[in-house]
Amino acid sequence: MQCISPSGSTLRNILLTIAYDGRAYHGWQIQKNALSVQEVFQSALKNIIGDNFSVKGCSRTDSGVHANMYCINILTTHKISPERLKAAMNRFLPLDIVVNSAQEVSLDFHARYSCKSKEYIYKIWNSQERNPFLNGYALHYRYELDVEKLNSAAKAYIGTHDFTSFCTLDKREKGDFTRTVTSFHVTRDGKMVEMRVEADGFLYNMVRIMVGTLLRVAQGKIEVNEISNIIKGKNRKLAGPTAPACGLYLNRVNY
Repeated sequence: MQCISPSGSTLRNILLTIAYDGRAYHGWQIQKNALSVQEVFQSALKNIIGDNFSVKGCSRTDSGVHANMYCINILTTHKISPERLKAAMNRFLPLDIVVNSAQEVSLDFHARYSCKSKEYIYKIWNSQERNPFLNGYALHYRYELDVEKLNSAAKAYIGTHDFTSFCTLDKREKGDFTRTVTSFHVTRDGKMVEMRVEADGFLYNMVRIMVGTLLRVAQGKIEVNEISNIIKGKNRKLAGPTAPACGLYLNRVNY
């Protein structure tokens, strides 16, 4: 079904998948006094199709967080093809943002509300020595991490829970704090440790607090079997600290 705009033109919905290095940005969403990915993205888009668009992003991301896959749907009456739009955007965007794909989708598709699950990765450079090439891209953690122990503790995250203990409460978080985590895995490749989590949605700072809590387990400050009680406690003070943003990547968005 086509939708006709007040001007008489056919309204279209174009899905763009981008990736970005988040170091220079204060997250995706436009901020009053800070540069965001959305601001830069919309500036590039305006150079191509003027003001003839509205933009919906799949998620908020914090300052310094990266994205291997970030989805945006654009409502517009402009007639540019998805492939031409992709090529043009990559000419106007800075080198730390790239459009990887573009396709036309149905008008009822919404980058955020049509999403069924998201996957995040948190990267930790686990070595006595820091890696200068990972500055801003992974947390440097110098003490040995027992991956088996962390996986055992992380099992408590899996399932449908109220994650109030793993959320930074502010005006952005209201109402239901229940989320369903379908997987949480900790793996090691040499000195690089990755924590990978998938869920139907995430609260503000949820992944970073989950990571910070596992690091407290690694330090012996929280017992392996204690995370389930922290979840039941529904109290942010019970969980570990919020891990730095530098190691976090939005890795995959599933529709």
